[in-house]
Formats: sequence, structure tokens, C-alpha cells
Amino acid sequence: MTLATRAEACDIGMIEAAAARLAGHARRTPMLSSPFLDEIAGRRVLVKPECLQHTGSFKFRGAWSALSALTPEVRARGVIAYSSGNHAQGVARAAALHGV
Repeated sequence: MTLATRAEACDIGMIEAAAARLAGHARRTPMLSSPFLDEIAGRRVLVKPECLQHTGSFKFRGAWSALSALTPEVRARGVIAYSSGNHAQGVARAAALHGV
């Protein structure tokens, strides 16, 4: 079954597998505190600036993970992203790094 056809809930094993695929490829973005948001929320709020990620958004993480989960034979057929925004940029970057 491919990633596109799976509908089951995400479990810890899937999260750990995705983290392993991303290790060394996605940037580790910092967690930043925000006194302004802390005051509004009445508690500590941390912000993760994914704009520092490849292509400027978190979409690279999902694209890299999805392409990495494909077999080399499937990846060699190419990939398509139905988007002109951050998703397309993430897929394009991940595909280029995979040599697709």
C-alpha cells in the first residue's frame, strides 16, 4: 500500500520512521519563546519558525519523508505535485535531492 492510499491513524512507529527518514536532511529549526504570545495566552508559548526550513516552509519535511518512503523503482517514475505554492516547492526540492 502506498502513502497516498493509507487512511489509518498515525501512531508512534510512523512518527519514528518519518523522523529517521528526515534525519540529516531536514533542518532542525529552533523553538523560540514569545513574551507577546505568552501574555496573550496566559501561559508560555513556543514558536517553531519553519520559515527557516528548506524552501521556507514545513512542507519540505512531508515531501522528503514521502519520497524517501517510496522504493527507488517507484521514485524513478517521477512525482507530481498539484500545487503552485509551498507544497510544490517542497516536493520539487525533495525530488531534486533524490535525483528525481
